[in-house]
Amino acid sequence: MITALKSDAARTKTESWPSLVVLAAIFIFMLILSEPAARAQDQQSVISDVEKRIEQINRQISELRSRLKEEEKRESSLLSSLEKIRLNKRVLQNEIESLNLRRTVVNRQLNELKLKVAETEKTLQKEKEAVEKTLVTLYRYGRLDFMHFFLKAGNLETFLRESKNLTFLARHQGEAISSYLKTVDQMKALEKELQEKMAEAESLLQQARANQSRLAEEEARDQKLLAEIKKNKSTYQQMVAELQESQEQLQNLLKRLQTQEISLPSPFIPLNERKGKLPWPINGRVITRFGKEKHPKFNTVTVNNGVEITPSSQDRIIKAVHGGRVVFADYFQGYGNLIIIDHGLSYYTLYGHCASFLVRTGDMVRAGQDIAVVGDSDSLKGECLYFEIRHKARPVDPLQWLRRR
Repeated sequence: MITALKSDAARTKTESWPSLVVLAAIFIFMLILSEPAARAQDQQSVISDVEKRIEQINRQISELRSRLKEEEKRESSLLSSLEKIRLNKRVLQNEIESLNLRRTVVNRQLNELKLKVAETEKTLQKEKEAVEKTLVTLYRYGRLDFMHFFLKAGNLETFLRESKNLTFLARHQGEAISSYLKTVDQMKALEKELQEKMAEAESLLQQARANQSRLAEEEARDQKLLAEIKKNKSTYQQMVAELQESQEQLQNLLKRLQTQEISLPSPFIPLNERKGKLPWPINGRVITRFGKEKHPKFNTVTVNNGVEITPSSQDRIIKAVHGGRVVFADYFQGYGNLIIIDHGLSYYTLYGHCASFLVRTGDMVRAGQDIAVVGDSDSLKGECLYFEIRHKARPVDPLQWLRRR
């Protein structure tokens, strides 16, 4: 009895092996089948993300062009000239990024097409061999003029499409011939699409190169104008006068903002309790200090209401130094793209020369939150952050409020 049970168990174990092998084979086969689908899905996901970024860039380009039109309506000034050059630069930079992203999409599609072409070529070869075998078999049975087939063998597709025996062939091997001709048509369509994509990729490359050349020209204009301002006393004094006018306009804006009541989440720490402990809005070196500044060449004196900080690393993100509400996020002549945050109790922080905003007017922000990207809009000193702290519209030295380093 025990021996019989052992024998049955052994037989059951032995019989289960083929089933396991079959299951394993099916599993491997399913994995092989799923690979192209997974690859296509990943490809589509990447392309979708890139296309979203392209849409975002195109919106930015549209906004910049609107700004450029507005700037062209303004009375001609040094600040206006600088801003127009820099707006043109940003439009070109965004267009180059958009073109490069589109090239990324096209190149991915191109690679996918090349894979399809290679796979289709293999399928075509197999189907062609199958059809030729059929034709040879039919010849052996005397149902096909071999000489006719031999003369046409250089172009099997033409023979199959034009042969008078096609009806007879289709009746016997219709599926094989039909499949072969269908694959031939697919191959032609793929080759045409491949050529179109290659032409599109080349066109995008040429456009990007042309824009890069125009960007270099705008950069040269920007540097030339800045050099003129720095070396020519009358031009410099004109710039100082324009900046002073912008300071007065900013003062009026802050006075208007002071009359607007805002609600901050409770409880919140008043800004004045963080004096000397505020985090830096960006890691970098102070290149312009608060207060009076004497020009080394012209001996003229200007008053700075804030500081300018140039980034010391690849990190270009500007952060809020304290929690509050964004009450202004727009272009302001002389300060470029400017953000003003109301921290309550008539305390404000200002962030100028931004390249782009990461927050909008009305947004609540917390200390350390990303709010903008550093740039050079309306800056005379290149890429840097202009930073101010104000109490009741009166500027105070930001370095006395920021944490010591």
